[in-house]
Amino acid sequence: MGLDMYLNKKIYIGANYEHRGITGKIEIKEGKKKIPVNLSKVTYIIEQAGYWRKANAVHQWLVDNIQDGEDDCKEYYFSEEKMQELLDICNTIIAGTILEDGKVANGQRYDKEVDAWVDILEDGKFIVNKELAHKLLPTTEGFFFGSTDYDQYYYQDILDTKEILEEALKNPGEYYYESSW
Repeated sequence: MGLDMYLNKKIYIGANYEHRGITGKIEIKEGKKKIPVNLSKVTYIIEQAGYWRKANAVHQWLVDNIQDGEDDCKEYYFSEEKMQELLDICNTIIAGTILEDGKVANGQRYDKEVDAWVDILEDGKFIVNKELAHKLLPTTEGFFFGSTDYDQYYYQDILDTKEILEEALKNPGEYYYESSW
């Protein structure tokens, strides 16, 4: 349970139109069981181009910038221009981030002695100069959206986003963002 985020690439092939001249055969199996697919009825192929888990800062940016503020778990077109804009933000954060050893939260546990939920702390890295990250790509709270700390996990989300977007921009097409929570 929690925030799952997908970048999908839709490839139009239009095999359902004979004049397009799409030929071939689709053979898919799940184990030994064949899954029938009639190529002459296929209009699109959808590839998962990226996946994030609980990258709430990236999600909020996408909600604000491509979903018109509507966090409704629907599919939204993600233009190359917006991809580049988010990539530029990620690159700025990566270039300006200073990580330092310390304790970071990795989940919570209920402590009966204090009758409250407390962070489970472990050795890790936190962002010393979190002001830049907070200004450009702030974390956000939500229903099982993950941590709002600026630490190694936040930084890894930024690195993952950079990798996903660079790959998508190298392979132009119709990209769509969708979340589930």
